[in-house]
Amino acid sequence: MNIYPIQMGMTCCYIIHDKGTIMVDSGPPNKLGNFIKNMKKLSIDPKQIKLIVNTHGHYDHIGSTRVIKDATGAHIAMHAPDKEWLEKSINPVIPGVNTWGKILAKLSSKPKITETTVNIRLGDEDFSLAPFGIPGKVIYTPGHTMGSVSILLETGDAFVGDLVMSGFPLRLNPGLPIFAEDIKRVKESIRKLLDRGVKTFYPAHGKPFSAQIVNKFL
Repeated sequence: MNIYPIQMGMTCCYIIHDKGTIMVDSGPPNKLGNFIKNMKKLSIDPKQIKLIVNTHGHYDHIGSTRVIKDATGAHIAMHAPDKEWLEKSINPVIPGVNTWGKILAKLSSKPKITETTVNIRLGDEDFSLAPFGIPGKVIYTPGHTMGSVSILLETGDAFVGDLVMSGFPLRLNPGLPIFAEDIKRVKESIRKLLDRGVKTFYPAHGKPFSAQIVNKFL
């Protein structure tokens, strides 16, 4: 299995390739050119991507979904209620958890999101990625938003969106998100993933880090 991080503006998205190919998150608006450039570097035909799983509905994760969907023909998977943010072009306020998060929340822009239909409405139960050629599942992990999900592969790699963060300017070191609708549920979701055997966390902001590091700061 190959895991390819692709930087889409402030957000790190991921291409996961095994027997099939999927994408995790689609970045902020206006990143189609960035996406195509990365696909050329990886020698991957965009049409190989059959599924885009958006971990949640904030603009920096869904802003380019429509244009990438059109370029790839991929299906879009999201959990309710976040899927409505993409389908109805809703850009909600991101609540800060700590002082720095509250400051950044006030300073953050609210770019328009081009709406598109979500093909697969994820529920609270696990969603198998086997039909898309990927040995893993989508797991419901609310807290950052109430519609947040994570992708857990059989290898122990977990793609968690903003369930944890590690990159400047959001955080200096790996830790809990500085934005969250319910920080208690964030911690519960992290423990859920740890109990499911996660070895490495892949955040959307910052570099991947081990489950041992997560155990320490949790």
